[in-house]
Parts: sequence; structure tokens; C-alpha cells
Amino acid sequence: MKQHSRYLTGIAVAVAVLQIAFLASMIMGRAAILRDGREILLEVRPVDPRDLLRGDYVRVDYNISSVPVELVKEVTEETGQIINAPLYVRLEAGDDGIWKPVAARIGAPPPGDPGENQVDIRGTTLQSRLVDVPSVRVAYGIERFYLPEGEGKPIETDMRERPFRMAVAVDASGTAQIKAFYDGDNLIYSEPIY
Repeated sequence: MKQHSRYLTGIAVAVAVLQIAFLASMIMGRAAILRDGREILLEVRPVDPRDLLRGDYVRVDYNISSVPVELVKEVTEETGQIINAPLYVRLEAGDDGIWKPVAARIGAPPPGDPGENQVDIRGTTLQSRLVDVPSVRVAYGIERFYLPEGEGKPIETDMRERPFRMAVAVDASGTAQIKAFYDGDNLIYSEPIY
């Protein structure tokens, strides 16, 4: 009986270590993007401020949430029918500091390495048809920004009156994480690395 108990204890410890390692890898991966990723600034557009189960948040679109279809390389009838496809969007820093799309490609980054003032960000297409449409709707996994309770509605109202911006860190694979939230030039929130 003692050997059976030791065996079960060993299995329980191994499972606990695996769970902790998995959680640590998720946290460290996110922290690595925030620490080492290229920081870009995006223009924010409000959508919705409240989730009854999770609390206040600002659901936002960005100036890059709708990419002109003429920027998407190699769109054909075959590739243009894909929904939830990975879409890599090459962004370039504008004179105003806001990053804007200059090229895009389904399934892989646009050809050539990004220039000094460029970065490739990975998103997912949100529509089933990319042919005969003016733009492609894209989600980047950074569309929700959670806030302390009671702050969602006022910020949503303010976003309709003046510009807000989001600093986003993008790693070499194109994965993005929210780094900071700005009301104009005033920092509202900065994401801690850990």
C-alpha cells in the first residue's frame, strides 16, 4: 500500500510541476513580447465598454483593423474565400507616430524584410470573402482592454470626443500585446511586464 501511495504522490507532484511550467511559460512568453517586442503606436476607435461577467473593458478597433484589400498580396478566388485565415500586415510608422498598413499577405509575412520603420503584425481575417470588397476586417488579439470597475463608460464617451492611442509591442513572429493606453499624450495605463 505504501508503494501505491508513493506512486500516486509522485504522479500528483509531476502533474503539479507540469501545470506550473505551462502557466510560467504563458506568463514568460507574454512578458518577453512586452520586454523585447518592437513598440508601435496605434489609433484607437471605441466599440463597447462592458462585460457583465468580467467587468469594465474597452473593446476597440484600430486604424489597422480594416486593411484595404489592394494591400493584400496574392488574393485570388481561391485564397479570397478563407475565413479565420492568418493575415500578416506590414505596418510603417507615419509622420504623426501612428503606424499604418502598407502591405499584407495571407499565411506568411509580405515578401522582403521589414524596413527600419516597419514591422509585421499577425492577425486573423474576420470575413469569409476577400474578393470584390474594399477592405479586409482583421483581429490581432488586442481588441479588449480591461479597466478598473466604473472607468469603462467614461473612457468610451471620451474616446468619441478626442483621440486615444494604444502602444503595442510586437515580437519577431508578429504576435502583439497591449503595452500602454494613452488619452492623447497622457498615459492612462501601462502594462507591467510581470
